[in-house]
Amino acid sequence: MNLCASSDSFGAYSENCEGVYAAGDTIEACKKDAEKAIELIKKNLPEDRWPEQIKGDYQLVWHYDTRSLLLNYGNLLSLSGLERLTGIHQKQLWAYMHGRSKPRKQQKERIEKALHRFAHELADISVI
Repeated sequence: MNLCASSDSFGAYSENCEGVYAAGDTIEACKKDAEKAIELIKKNLPEDRWPEQIKGDYQLVWHYDTRSLLLNYGNLLSLSGLERLTGIHQKQLWAYMHGRSKPRKQQKERIEKALHRFAHELADISVI
């Protein structure tokens, strides 16, 4: 599921499962709306018309646009912390977060790689 932020809400859509669209005031509300969309497909269509992707067990995988990622995790990771992780100035990150500018592909990859490195570092922590 692709998750995107607008100035006042969040939206989601599936690239590979027709009919699954969602919206909400928050990311959590949007995710719940996507699950509801799948429930409605299963409730209102005969099983032979369900998209193959939602037959049997399935897992939703979320792909965030840069703006929704920063808005969602900005309350957990400060912009100064994200600057230290990514090397991207926090004023630029703020501009991405608030839709003032859009990151180039290179910048998106830089953010993603930095967050993955940080996640791996956190996963290796042991508290004694």
